[in-house]
Amino acid sequence: MSGVENFSVGIASFGTYLPEVVLTAAEIASISGLPEWVVREKLGITQKHMAGPNDHPNRMAVWAAQDCLSKTDIAPKEIDVVLCTTEEWKEYTLWTAGVNLAYEIGATNAWGMDLHMRCATTVGALKLARDMMIADPEINTILIAGGYRVGDFINLKNTRTSFMFNIGAGAGALLLRRNWPRNQVLGSHLMSDGYMSNHVIVPASGTVQFPTDQAVAQGLFYFDLLEPEAMKERLNQVSMKNWLHCVDEALRKSGNKPGGGAYGRSDLGYLNILLIKPSAHREMLQHLGLTEEQSTYLGHIGHIGEQDAIFSISEGLKTGRLKDGDLMAIVAAGIGYVWGASIVRWGPSEA
Repeated sequence: MSGVENFSVGIASFGTYLPEVVLTAAEIASISGLPEWVVREKLGITQKHMAGPNDHPNRMAVWAAQDCLSKTDIAPKEIDVVLCTTEEWKEYTLWTAGVNLAYEIGATNAWGMDLHMRCATTVGALKLARDMMIADPEINTILIAGGYRVGDFINLKNTRTSFMFNIGAGAGALLLRRNWPRNQVLGSHLMSDGYMSNHVIVPASGTVQFPTDQAVAQGLFYFDLLEPEAMKERLNQVSMKNWLHCVDEALRKSGNKPGGGAYGRSDLGYLNILLIKPSAHREMLQHLGLTEEQSTYLGHIGHIGEQDAIFSISEGLKTGRLKDGDLMAIVAAGIGYVWGASIVRWGPSEA
């Protein structure tokens, strides 16, 4: 394929949106019955942002995309494709949110599609966007954007789902450009394990069981963990191993360093990882040979699903933890279960 050897994709801009409403660790403790120190230290939650009455998922995606576009001279009409990562819980069921998102931001020359892989969707979208540009030389600009308010499905009184108590609401956006001279998206890798595909579900939410008034009253329109011991045992066996495999494979697929030689863990300078419990966050840093100053813990924002990757970029730049020249690993996982990693070389492109 001619031209691929000179091909690159860069992140031209990013944007975020967070609702004003917050739920604090003390409030979560009061509702759940867990000690506040457990909420703060074990679950890693200082506070989380929750949707207000007008914070609808795709509307928040529009606001994040507008924030993203406001930071660049690239016009909405230059966008060729909108990869919409707005979660399935959105304004309407059976609705093409990506088409609406493209229209609302003025991307009148773009076509849109909806992507869903739970909290690993941004990693999947980065891979898909780069692969699409390789396959179709007429695609030059892709917007990845989505909104998230899955916090609506968290019952803080159900401690079986305490690992999801950090889930809140917000939105993020990334603008990708062919041959952009900064922030190159390199390799990505994803893997899945369907053994756990029915372990974490909203029981009354689809064709198996409709969300009738009776089902909702019984609390079946919230997330539940149906097989706690089975999932815990499986995750303990495979989760960290799978994450590290994805990082290593994404590094391998990233090609050679500008000075020659393959990328490895020792080249990483910043860990961009979704909000997980503090102990797992520290374990990942240790495996990758990084310090806590080379990552951002999002416990003051909450878990915004697949949008965590974009908040980690935003917060990392604000605090100076993400710097020009850093090789960034974007690491995520989604219930079902899916693991993924993308490698981005932040800052100016190197010859």
